[in-house]
Amino acid sequence: MRYNKGTGNFFRRNKSMVKVGSSSSRDSKWDWGLLGAAVLLTLFGLLMVYDSSQFEAFRDFGDKYYYIKKQISWVMPGIAALLAAGMIDYHYWKRVSLPLLLFSVLMLLLVFIPHFGVSAYGAHRWLSILGFTVQPAEIIKLTSVIFLAALLEQKVKAKQFLLLVLVVSIIVGLLQKDLGSAIIFNIIAFSIYFGAGAPLRYIAGLAILGAVGAFGFVIAAPYRVRRILAFLDPFYDPQGYSYHISQVLIALGSGGWFGLGVGQSRQKFAYIPEVTTDSIFAIIGEEFGFVGSLVLILMFVYLLKKCFAIAMNAPDSFGKLLGLGLTVWLASQAAINLAAMVALMPLTGVPLPFISYGGSALLANLFAVGILLNISRFQSQK
Repeated sequence: MRYNKGTGNFFRRNKSMVKVGSSSSRDSKWDWGLLGAAVLLTLFGLLMVYDSSQFEAFRDFGDKYYYIKKQISWVMPGIAALLAAGMIDYHYWKRVSLPLLLFSVLMLLLVFIPHFGVSAYGAHRWLSILGFTVQPAEIIKLTSVIFLAALLEQKVKAKQFLLLVLVVSIIVGLLQKDLGSAIIFNIIAFSIYFGAGAPLRYIAGLAILGAVGAFGFVIAAPYRVRRILAFLDPFYDPQGYSYHISQVLIALGSGGWFGLGVGQSRQKFAYIPEVTTDSIFAIIGEEFGFVGSLVLILMFVYLLKKCFAIAMNAPDSFGKLLGLGLTVWLASQAAINLAAMVALMPLTGVPLPFISYGGSALLANLFAVGILLNISRFQSQK
């Protein structure tokens, strides 16, 4: 393995390793461990969505099965997308990377158009299509990984860096008030750029640009400043700006070592905001306790370890960068959600992969696993 000057390209191999067929085998089987972990997390997510949503579903829609029926309606297409992506040669995505990115950017633009976009909490984040509510931010995380892996698979030059900055600036600008998605998108871009062996001066510039942008996003909205204050002291204003995080910590504390038991959560009865989405881990901690929460985290660690191994053993630069980007996306989203739930960072509104309620996020997560499973079929032969 060769290393590039500056950061060192951990993913570049000799040209003989790039040609699929000589150093890799398409006849390799899927990584069944990764598939099993993804399916188990998805099934557990269905259980927790049903458990945490019953009260709100009955209160708002008169049907305690409302949310779980919606989530199940997305699981079927999600599994189909996983299987399809697992069978399609991952090199195909390189050829359609630009159209996919442009399509997802168009979806981001449509949320601002009346009758298409759905507004909530002061931001336009959702798109209504044929009765389904889609969050384009989740789709663009997937398509941006594919596009950036195709863009940076060759030696990184100034032209590619400028194009990267342009793409990142446009997408972050369109993400509007969705700071959590903007942060994750920047982490994805930075990681793929680093993995491609970019010169240190470019990486430093990208990091500074990202830090300045994040600071600007925070000070531009008073509610984000209040989230910072709530992070610094979660119980300072329990009836005001720190209400959300204080209720989450009460739920986690109530769970103790082994939890109150499945279905026994008290905080799900309209105490915790966004209990089925961003805050679903609080209900898991309350009902399964520290031990159950730790098992869930270890399951994520196992899944991400599998993902990273697949990226490392991909036979070419595109496969390595694609696998790296997908892994970083899932890892950063899970880490940010969990860190916010235990008050290690401010609340950002990021869902927990495979677990939180949200069809478009689940579909995108399962599709990403399908791509990784296909890459695993081309593993480098030692």
